[in-house]
Amino acid sequence: MPDQLAEYLERTIDRELPHLQALSDDKASISLRAGWTRKEELGHLIDSATNNHVRFVRAALEDNYRGSGYDQNGWVEVHGYANMPWATLVDFWYSYNTLLAEVIRNISEDRLSTTCEIGDSGEISLGFLIEDYIVHMQHHIDLMMGREIVTQYPQAQVASPK
Repeated sequence: MPDQLAEYLERTIDRELPHLQALSDDKASISLRAGWTRKEELGHLIDSATNNHVRFVRAALEDNYRGSGYDQNGWVEVHGYANMPWATLVDFWYSYNTLLAEVIRNISEDRLSTTCEIGDSGEISLGFLIEDYIVHMQHHIDLMMGREIVTQYPQAQVASPK
């Protein structure tokens, strides 16, 4: 199953990369709704990759994982994604997720059942956390691309980015 999850992530980033690359820097700088620009939205996905990278590795190595959530708006603001070149953000997002796919592929099957608690989310398995990470990513990319059908993500609020 780690191979399947890694392949799911790889298929997602490979499918979406050309769509993201096709956006101009100017278009990526326009607010999507009351909230973030596409640059900030993709920056949020980079922050999500960063936070989940630590979670995936620790849950693969420890008996269980307990960690805090993160201040999404604060992270986006501190990084200043709105002022970065779009191509730089897209390249980094793709590279980071390529690395995460390898991390996932190297997690042993039995570790996917490791219990994880993030913030006040309650207990979930590492396998669920990985799949949830990919669905969360797709949700935000669908929003960035202005798609008619947006992947549903239970914790998402379309009016305010998560």
